[in-house]
Amino acid sequence: MKILVFVKQIPNTSEVRLDPKTGNLCRDGVESVINPLDRNAVEAAVQLRAAHGGTVTAITMGPPQAAEVLRKAMALGCDYAYLLSDRAFGGADTLATAYTLAEAAKKIGGYDLLLFGQHSADGDTAQVGAAVAAFLDIPQVTLACSIECSDGWAVCSRELKDCVQSVRVKLPAAVNVTAAINEPPYALPMNILDALNKPITTWNAAELGADTSKTGTPGSPSATKRVVEPKKSNAGAEYFTGSVKEMAARFVDMLENEHLI
Repeated sequence: MKILVFVKQIPNTSEVRLDPKTGNLCRDGVESVINPLDRNAVEAAVQLRAAHGGTVTAITMGPPQAAEVLRKAMALGCDYAYLLSDRAFGGADTLATAYTLAEAAKKIGGYDLLLFGQHSADGDTAQVGAAVAAFLDIPQVTLACSIECSDGWAVCSRELKDCVQSVRVKLPAAVNVTAAINEPPYALPMNILDALNKPITTWNAAELGADTSKTGTPGSPSATKRVVEPKKSNAGAEYFTGSVKEMAARFVDMLENEHLI
């Protein structure tokens, strides 16, 4: 199998600032990490490779420093990595991002399965994977908590609010996975060192063959009109003293007074 897994670099902090003019995150000086749910997608890809053979390729779009998440993905088991980096990609909304990622999938070609984390921790839209599938005109499955592939088909379990749904789709297909699909491992020190020596292929807009009217800000039909940061406040804390039995009784009384029980 040839699996493409899409990963995103996100800020490693809740103390992010927003640009009041563009509505975009200000990432300068903020440490970045791989999006948590993308780790699940990487592990799902690695497990499928172990079962069926083939390769796993990680793809991300971002500035040059986004290569760090690709190093992380390779340390977690990906064989190859592609970085889509160009000023023409900057300011992209989910549609423009999906177009750019879809163009990368087309250029790589020959894929059987595209894997995404269900959503990113910073944007939380859960739109990119579905939009990539639409650009590529392939079937998609969302909320997948398991994937099994055989004979050119994928069978996925979808974790819904009140049931688990089984879906069968013809490959190639795109699948968005939830955290329930697996428990991503920590990268071993030896694998981290190996990842440092693996090449990363970088494509700009021209090398990708992308229509720049569809990338970045020009290709983004949605825009942020106004940004408001919520006021931060410190919640009051109440401390209980006494024996365990006395503190438990006071705690229950507090919950009753707050109508929480």
